[in-house]
Amino acid sequence: MKAKFATRFVLITCASLANGMVSAEEVPGVVINYIPASSRIYIGSPGIAVLPNGHYIAKHDEFGPGSTEHQEAITQVFLSTDRGATWSHRAIVKGMYWASVFVHRRRLYLMGTSRNHGDTIISRSMDGGKTWSIPKDRTSGILLTGAKYHCAPVPIAIHRGRIWRGMEDAMGPGNWGDHFRAFMMSAPVDADLLDADSWTSSNRIGRDPKWLNGKFGGWLEGNAVITPDGHVVDMLRVDYSPNGGKAAVIAISEDGQTATFDPDTGFVDFPGGAKKFTIRFDPTSKMYWTLSNPILPRHKDPSAGRVRNAVALMRSSDLRQWEMRCVVLYHPDVDKHGFQYLDWLFEGDDMIVASRTAYGTGETAAHRQHDANYLTFHRIGNFRGLTLRDSADGARPGQAAWQPNS
Repeated sequence: MKAKFATRFVLITCASLANGMVSAEEVPGVVINYIPASSRIYIGSPGIAVLPNGHYIAKHDEFGPGSTEHQEAITQVFLSTDRGATWSHRAIVKGMYWASVFVHRRRLYLMGTSRNHGDTIISRSMDGGKTWSIPKDRTSGILLTGAKYHCAPVPIAIHRGRIWRGMEDAMGPGNWGDHFRAFMMSAPVDADLLDADSWTSSNRIGRDPKWLNGKFGGWLEGNAVITPDGHVVDMLRVDYSPNGGKAAVIAISEDGQTATFDPDTGFVDFPGGAKKFTIRFDPTSKMYWTLSNPILPRHKDPSAGRVRNAVALMRSSDLRQWEMRCVVLYHPDVDKHGFQYLDWLFEGDDMIVASRTAYGTGETAAHRQHDANYLTFHRIGNFRGLTLRDSADGARPGQAAWQPNS
């Protein structure tokens, strides 16, 4: 069965959309928002949540030289009342960056940082994302200060009466990649999540350049995941050459205070592991699922982190052995096309997905694959039954994506 994707184009707030600069046919999925590359503002950190009434919330933040990411970050919030077919603008949240969006006990939250490498903060909405609380102090949403904090829209896990969220700081030596130190935050599920005293943070683990035979560049954007034997782990993206096919698994103690890592067993093969991914457990199939950005044979590149033109649906029974099931999105161009930072949820037999998408040609082209100009919505139908034969055109077995360049 072929993968099912929504293809309806949505005109929303941007004047460039209303002026017809973007063609519905050329952008996969449903366009939630578009920002032209000429603005030097790019779409980052996509997220998706489902409200108790069944309405969808999607969000992204703004980055790039035209943005305010280093002063007062901006997050845009959108609402769909028809299961993703159309979207309307819901809110602008100032001072929120790199945030996960999630529903906990029927309330909607954004949890991220105040700006690029700012404080760790959380904000709550009581009206479906229209208005948001303002973090002002330790009792109203400012959770961690005094360091440069980093994260991404990664999953929130619930386990043994606690809520868990992976984080990093950038207080290690060196620059991007080198300086990230991974840790886990957690709080009782019935606590006031806006109160800093509700939260416990583990110790932070930084990079050892000797790991992976000296090819380990750092880790970031960790997922809080519950293992098959009931333990919490932080599963992270790994900067690794030459093919980026590794992830790292950090063990977290039951009380959330201690993180430990064994480099002999903690690295696992994971196609697309050099880019951000989201992992969730599916009780129906008893499998862990993810959407990743593997590097297909046609697109081998010495810089593994930049190749984001293919999205693979993958699964695992144990978080260590991963099987590629289907390439659900693909474009043959690596330089200016990318589907990345995909956040997603299960919905029955479907996955609902928000993507930071770089797409287009000419005046509508992205600046580069990393600097996305679209937030797009996708529905992957019958995801459990898909195989590589159901992959996107050009990425099925035997097609161009699987043929190495000569």
